[in-house]
Amino acid sequence: MKLEMLVKTLGLEVNTGSDQLHQEVTGGYVGDLLSDVIAHSASGNIWVTIQTHPNIVAVASMKDLAAIILAGGREPDPETLKKASEEGIPLLRSSLPAFELVGRLYQAGVSGIVSC
Repeated sequence: MKLEMLVKTLGLEVNTGSDQLHQEVTGGYVGDLLSDVIAHSASGNIWVTIQTHPNIVAVASMKDLAAIILAGGREPDPETLKKASEEGIPLLRSSLPAFELVGRLYQAGVSGIVSC
């Protein structure tokens, strides 16, 4: 599924990376512990987190993730927005709590099992 379809289906707010929404999403990962995301996410995954600091962009870039979704209406730090924009990482927002957001992602066809 294309990232742009998830943005539309779930009503996600696009903060950065609007020119990268053509990417194919390979699966999803949810977590707030950066080392866990580094160890277990895969290229093309969409990452759901409540972390808002710039290090999330470094992790997404390192792992070649399709996008970061900030759950629960979290506002990204200004430095995070700047870094995500520079790196071309789609940074998305949802007002939904992480649990509900992940359920809706699953219903939309995003699996937690990596299909690479």
